[in-house]
Amino acid sequence: MNGAAETIKTTYREAVRQGLHDALRRDQRVFLMGEDVGHYGGCYAVSKGFIQEFGPERIRDTPLSELAFTGIGIGAAMGGMRPIVEIMTVNFSLLALDQIMNNAATLLHMSGGLFNVPLVIRMATGAGRQLAAQHAHSLEGWYAHIPGIKVLTPATLEDARGMLWTALEDPDPVLIFENQTLYPLEGELPVTAGPVEIDHAQVMRGGSDVSIITYSASLYKALAAAESLAAEGISAEVIDLRTLRPLDDDTIMASVAKTRRALVVDEGWRSGGISAEISARIMEQAFYELDAPVERICSVEVPMPYARHMELAALPQAEAIVAAVKRMVPTHG
Repeated sequence: MNGAAETIKTTYREAVRQGLHDALRRDQRVFLMGEDVGHYGGCYAVSKGFIQEFGPERIRDTPLSELAFTGIGIGAAMGGMRPIVEIMTVNFSLLALDQIMNNAATLLHMSGGLFNVPLVIRMATGAGRQLAAQHAHSLEGWYAHIPGIKVLTPATLEDARGMLWTALEDPDPVLIFENQTLYPLEGELPVTAGPVEIDHAQVMRGGSDVSIITYSASLYKALAAAESLAAEGISAEVIDLRTLRPLDDDTIMASVAKTRRALVVDEGWRSGGISAEISARIMEQAFYELDAPVERICSVEVPMPYARHMELAALPQAEAIVAAVKRMVPTHG
């Protein structure tokens, strides 16, 4: 042994599954509920076999009513349980928005600090699998607008497994958005992988010419773009935000102070999105560090198309990131 941590080859889907399995074994108060999580094994096969192992009391198939079962999760959390509510896609979460915003996010405040809601809500987000306009949007930036909740966007296998553990220990509601294109992602995961902190962004690649700030599936497009740019002599720093609420301003501003340029890549829509919030914060906190305006690459402002070529055209892609950086960074040499 050379001292390096032992790893296993696995997938993002399996990392999420292991995180759920660990949580159910570790704490009898934890239970999973949602549409098709039990007998069907989950829409993305994340909970396959769980109902046979843990039983229907802890792996609960629900009716097709996000408003109802999210409300049940809130009540169970207030009653001392640690529910994990799974909403099949982020679009369907809008049916539960009243429960999430008007109850889960506000009860601590409205009770004068007497009642916490230790609820975790998981949902699939994002496009790229030809699921069309009712199943494929990136609305996590909307939820980052709401005080009283945390918004997590795991991109790596370590975060896919470890963020759930930390979220379950939080006394307040935590929403975890899993990009559906990441489930088959393969990688190495330490055998000893466990909980991860959720308060800080992570510099995934160091650089000196431009900061590419992103999260979730767009992280891998940013890393691919950075690799391509490096071949042309442009050094791009890539930041994985990891958490959209609260944002880690310190990591963002430190990177911008170093590179003096910032590009925000967001799979959500441009108007009123999380990219606009990040851009505004950079202008407020690091304006005099900038050598160029902050730029943004977001999804085209249309309902997500079904046709494959149109879906790809609507989403941020590595080629667009490369082109934007080349506009921002003066030609070298």
